[in-house]
Amino acid sequence: MEHLSAPPPAFTGYQKFLIAVLALLQFTVILDFMVLSPLGDALMKSLQIAPARFSLVVSAYAFSAGAAGLLTAGFADRFDRKKLLLFFYAGFTLGTLGCGLATSYPLLLAARVVAGLFGGVIGSISLAIIADEFAVHQRGRVMGVVQMAFAASQVLGIPLSLYLANRWDWHAPFLLIVGLALVIGAAVWLRMRPVDGHLRLQTGTNAFAHLWHTVSTPSYQTGFLAIAFLAVGGFLLMPFGSAFLINNVHIPPAQLPLIYLCTGCASLLIMPVIGRLSDRFSKFHLFTAGSVLALITVLIYTHIGPTPLWQVVALNVVMFMGIMSRMVPATALNTSVPEPQDRGAYMSVTASLQQVSGGLAAVGAGLVVTQATSHSPLVHYNWLGYMACVVFVGCMLLVYRVSRLVDRKQAAAGPVPAPAPVAALAE
Repeated sequence: MEHLSAPPPAFTGYQKFLIAVLALLQFTVILDFMVLSPLGDALMKSLQIAPARFSLVVSAYAFSAGAAGLLTAGFADRFDRKKLLLFFYAGFTLGTLGCGLATSYPLLLAARVVAGLFGGVIGSISLAIIADEFAVHQRGRVMGVVQMAFAASQVLGIPLSLYLANRWDWHAPFLLIVGLALVIGAAVWLRMRPVDGHLRLQTGTNAFAHLWHTVSTPSYQTGFLAIAFLAVGGFLLMPFGSAFLINNVHIPPAQLPLIYLCTGCASLLIMPVIGRLSDRFSKFHLFTAGSVLALITVLIYTHIGPTPLWQVVALNVVMFMGIMSRMVPATALNTSVPEPQDRGAYMSVTASLQQVSGGLAAVGAGLVVTQATSHSPLVHYNWLGYMACVVFVGCMLLVYRVSRLVDRKQAAAGPVPAPAPVAALAE
């Protein structure tokens, strides 16, 4: 791997707060989405819905998030990013509350659409804030911590959610997320500083012209394709993860929290390491290593039958290490593609494409997988493994192109100066 000559700059006190609050915010958004998979078996049985209809619950969030990303892309660079973040987080909280109060399949579907319309944009706003407030050689570490929200949702969120669901019913986890979101939203409102430096770089063009400029820039289109493919593999496998473990691998529902707990703990340990490696070595090489590991373990995992618990845990741990070793360097690399004045729009479009492609993958998975009864084994789940591996290979080629593009851009810009973000100067 190529070694960077200068050590990454240290974080200021305010930057540490910013990393923490963005990670906590992402924790609630990711948990709201991720909890559907472990609740999937209980949800399908409770509402008496088939796999294809359940996949629509998953994809409804993704499609509405994708639509919201495109609708807001032209305006994303026109406002203080803090105000945008608060607006969309409030809408996400209301949508999640709707999930916690839903009593039928149509009401749940509608609530997921609302949650997606607002929640799907939050990730792109957070990435734009990271790109504005942190130097390029800090972003790998920042993404390593923020992406730990995924692991934390498994270590803390999903086991606790499953406990609450087993003690009461599947509504309880969504009400828990609402309570957490209210506290985190208050912290953003009271402590976070305005993020409006990009407003001075705007050219005065209207929102639609700004959006057209963003989507028509050839270098940006390469990043769009790479990020769109990044989530497809996960969306193929995730919706039916709990149903596969319970009905095919014969894992009792009471043991599901242990699997998620162990997987999340391993991810919590590996995420900061991956973030640091991403700042000091080639992001593409790290992404490739994670992709190869994920490809091998996905092929094994999707072909197992009744298996001892410890082997299932070990496979899950290794598989998610590979998957997260892809996400951190690829996302950090992607933040270097757009120019500062285009970051909000660029991140909104990438988030939109990622959600739409993931939603299509979830719908496709629902069409591929069949189940005779709610207690029968899933059929053709291994086909999803083959499809995910093909996507992994295609994504490696696209991320390689993004890596070359970013290398050329940084070479043309010259050495990266020491960072002087607005947050640091204000201290």
